[in-house]
Amino acid sequence: MLVFWKERLVFLATPKTGTTAIEAALQPLANLSIQNPPALKHTPVRRYQRFLAPYLRSAAGEDFTVVALMREPIDWLGSWYRYRQRDAIPIKERSTRGMDFDSFVTAHLADPCPGFADVGSQARFLDPGNGPGIDRVFRYENIGAFIEFLEDRLDFEIILPRLNVSPEGSTQLAPETEARLRRERAADFALYATLD
Repeated sequence: MLVFWKERLVFLATPKTGTTAIEAALQPLANLSIQNPPALKHTPVRRYQRFLAPYLRSAAGEDFTVVALMREPIDWLGSWYRYRQRDAIPIKERSTRGMDFDSFVTAHLADPCPGFADVGSQARFLDPGNGPGIDRVFRYENIGAFIEFLEDRLDFEIILPRLNVSPEGSTQLAPETEARLRRERAADFALYATLD
């Protein structure tokens, strides 16, 4: 999460949407940068609005514009799956080595969800519930529009480094698995469909 005081701007770091690269490029400009631990770096909108927004509003005398990125839901799960294929995964129970993507998605939809597939939901991360939410959510696949927005708002040229990139790997889904995913994670697909 990054906070830009003068510009009254907050960037919420949706997991697996290039946040490490964005934070590396913009951290020198930010007045507040929370990059660790992951639970704070990836503060969802409900937690931000409940705890941090009132504090910032009180200190600044006005609300901050809140922005975030969202990735196409299947691609987002594919990124998690490929990321957890790495040899460097420290907790074996979180590794997806030796499994195909279809098995990962099936596990993600299971109740209870095993640790290696417990990656949450972008809709839950970005959903404000009954309170105020995010002012603008950009598609990760159109990151150029997000960078253009930031460059205009921050008056700064942004060049993103390639950091924390998931390894290559197949993310093929059986038609029945994809249909189940679209049905059971309908909120993710519906939210993504509303974005420009």
